[in-house]
Amino acid sequence: MEQHELHVTVNGASRTLPCEPDAPLLDVLRHDLGLCGPRFGCGLGLCGACFVLVDGEARSSCDFPAWAAEGRQVTTVEGLLDGDSLHAVQQAFIDEQAAQCGYCTSGMVVSAVALLRGNPSPSEQQVREALDGNLCRCGAHRRIVNAVLKAAGRMAEQAAG
Repeated sequence: MEQHELHVTVNGASRTLPCEPDAPLLDVLRHDLGLCGPRFGCGLGLCGACFVLVDGEARSSCDFPAWAAEGRQVTTVEGLLDGDSLHAVQQAFIDEQAAQCGYCTSGMVVSAVALLRGNPSPSEQQVREALDGNLCRCGAHRRIVNAVLKAAGRMAEQAAG
């Protein structure tokens, strides 16, 4: 199969790399760029383990063709860091012990960040709806929802203060 060059910005860095035309974005992120945050779960875009932000929107990367990321901004959970500081959502997940086995965590964090960018003060129901595409087999959903609500509160305090 003929490779082409993919031009994409990943976690703020402009990248050009060879890519198979039908490669999923997840494979490019994990295998070509060495990013471990997005994980392979179901392979069908249904579990959320592979979620990344594409131009600010949470998207499954396992069924998102890499060619569709051409010229776009892709952010993985690793790219949410602000220097050495965790994003408010990442810190809230730690504070609320919202990661049990941790497999779903990066996708949950990415989905929560996308939600809070569009709705900085969501209700509990809105958080639950936004995370509906993310599965957690450990049953930590209550703590995950609490973490997102806590992050929203912290972000509101930071914006006000």
